Amino acid sequence: MASRQGTLRIQTPEGIAFSFVLASPISRMLAWLIDFGCILGIAGVLGIAVSLLAVISKDVAQAIYLLLYFAVSIGYGIALEWMWRGQTLGKRILRLRVLDARGLHLELNQIVLRNLLRAIDSLPLFYAVGGVVSLLNRYSQRLGDLAGNTIVIRNPRIEQPDLDKLIRGRFNSLLSYPHLAARVRHLASAQAAGIGLEALTRREELEPSARVALFGEIAQHYRGLVEFPAEATEQISDEQYVRNVVEILFRTP
Repeated sequence: MASRQGTLRIQTPEGIAFSFVLASPISRMLAWLIDFGCILGIAGVLGIAVSLLAVISKDVAQAIYLLLYFAVSIGYGIALEWMWRGQTLGKRILRLRVLDARGLHLELNQIVLRNLLRAIDSLPLFYAVGGVVSLLNRYSQRLGDLAGNTIVIRNPRIEQPDLDKLIRGRFNSLLSYPHLAARVRHLASAQAAGIGLEALTRREELEPSARVALFGEIAQHYRGLVEFPAEATEQISDEQYVRNVVEILFRTP
């Protein structure tokens, strides 16, 4: 759920809450300006190439350029937010990220929908419609976010954790499969990594039953990302599995 204080709070059934700060309209506008500059740069390069067709027909060249510009302006956000898991270049520089409003994995159809509706959000100029809509709802969502059920959060820099203190020299069987470990790094979102790390650092605060249930839920999510061979995962607890994955995600390979 999201609060009026500009944060997204995800609460597990065990009562453990994780908060994500919602991006402000100003930071989103700055990120958009960076992305808009990138789009203009790409469009400029394409314009030079298309201008060669003006020798044959100026009207045809102009029509092709308009189609290409529309494709770039929409495809830029779709391609980068899909490849960079909710980030464009502007969002990456300002440490923003698109997230499913329920804190779930961001799906391609959500990315496509929110970017297609930019054409309406940007009306009549400078995202006036999207800006007004975001100011009128407590989640700071523009029309594209409302349709795609997405929000934009501020993704703070995660400090490198003291892994030696968390792991305490325990053997990590998952590291025996470096190609699968690399896939975990690629597929795990920043939010999933942060939740696993926070659960480990706060595990002593939990009641035994809540601790078992929480690590079981996180381990189930991690196991859904990549399937390791049975010999690497048998006879280890859910908490140890989470610890192994957190080591993969945060220790430099």
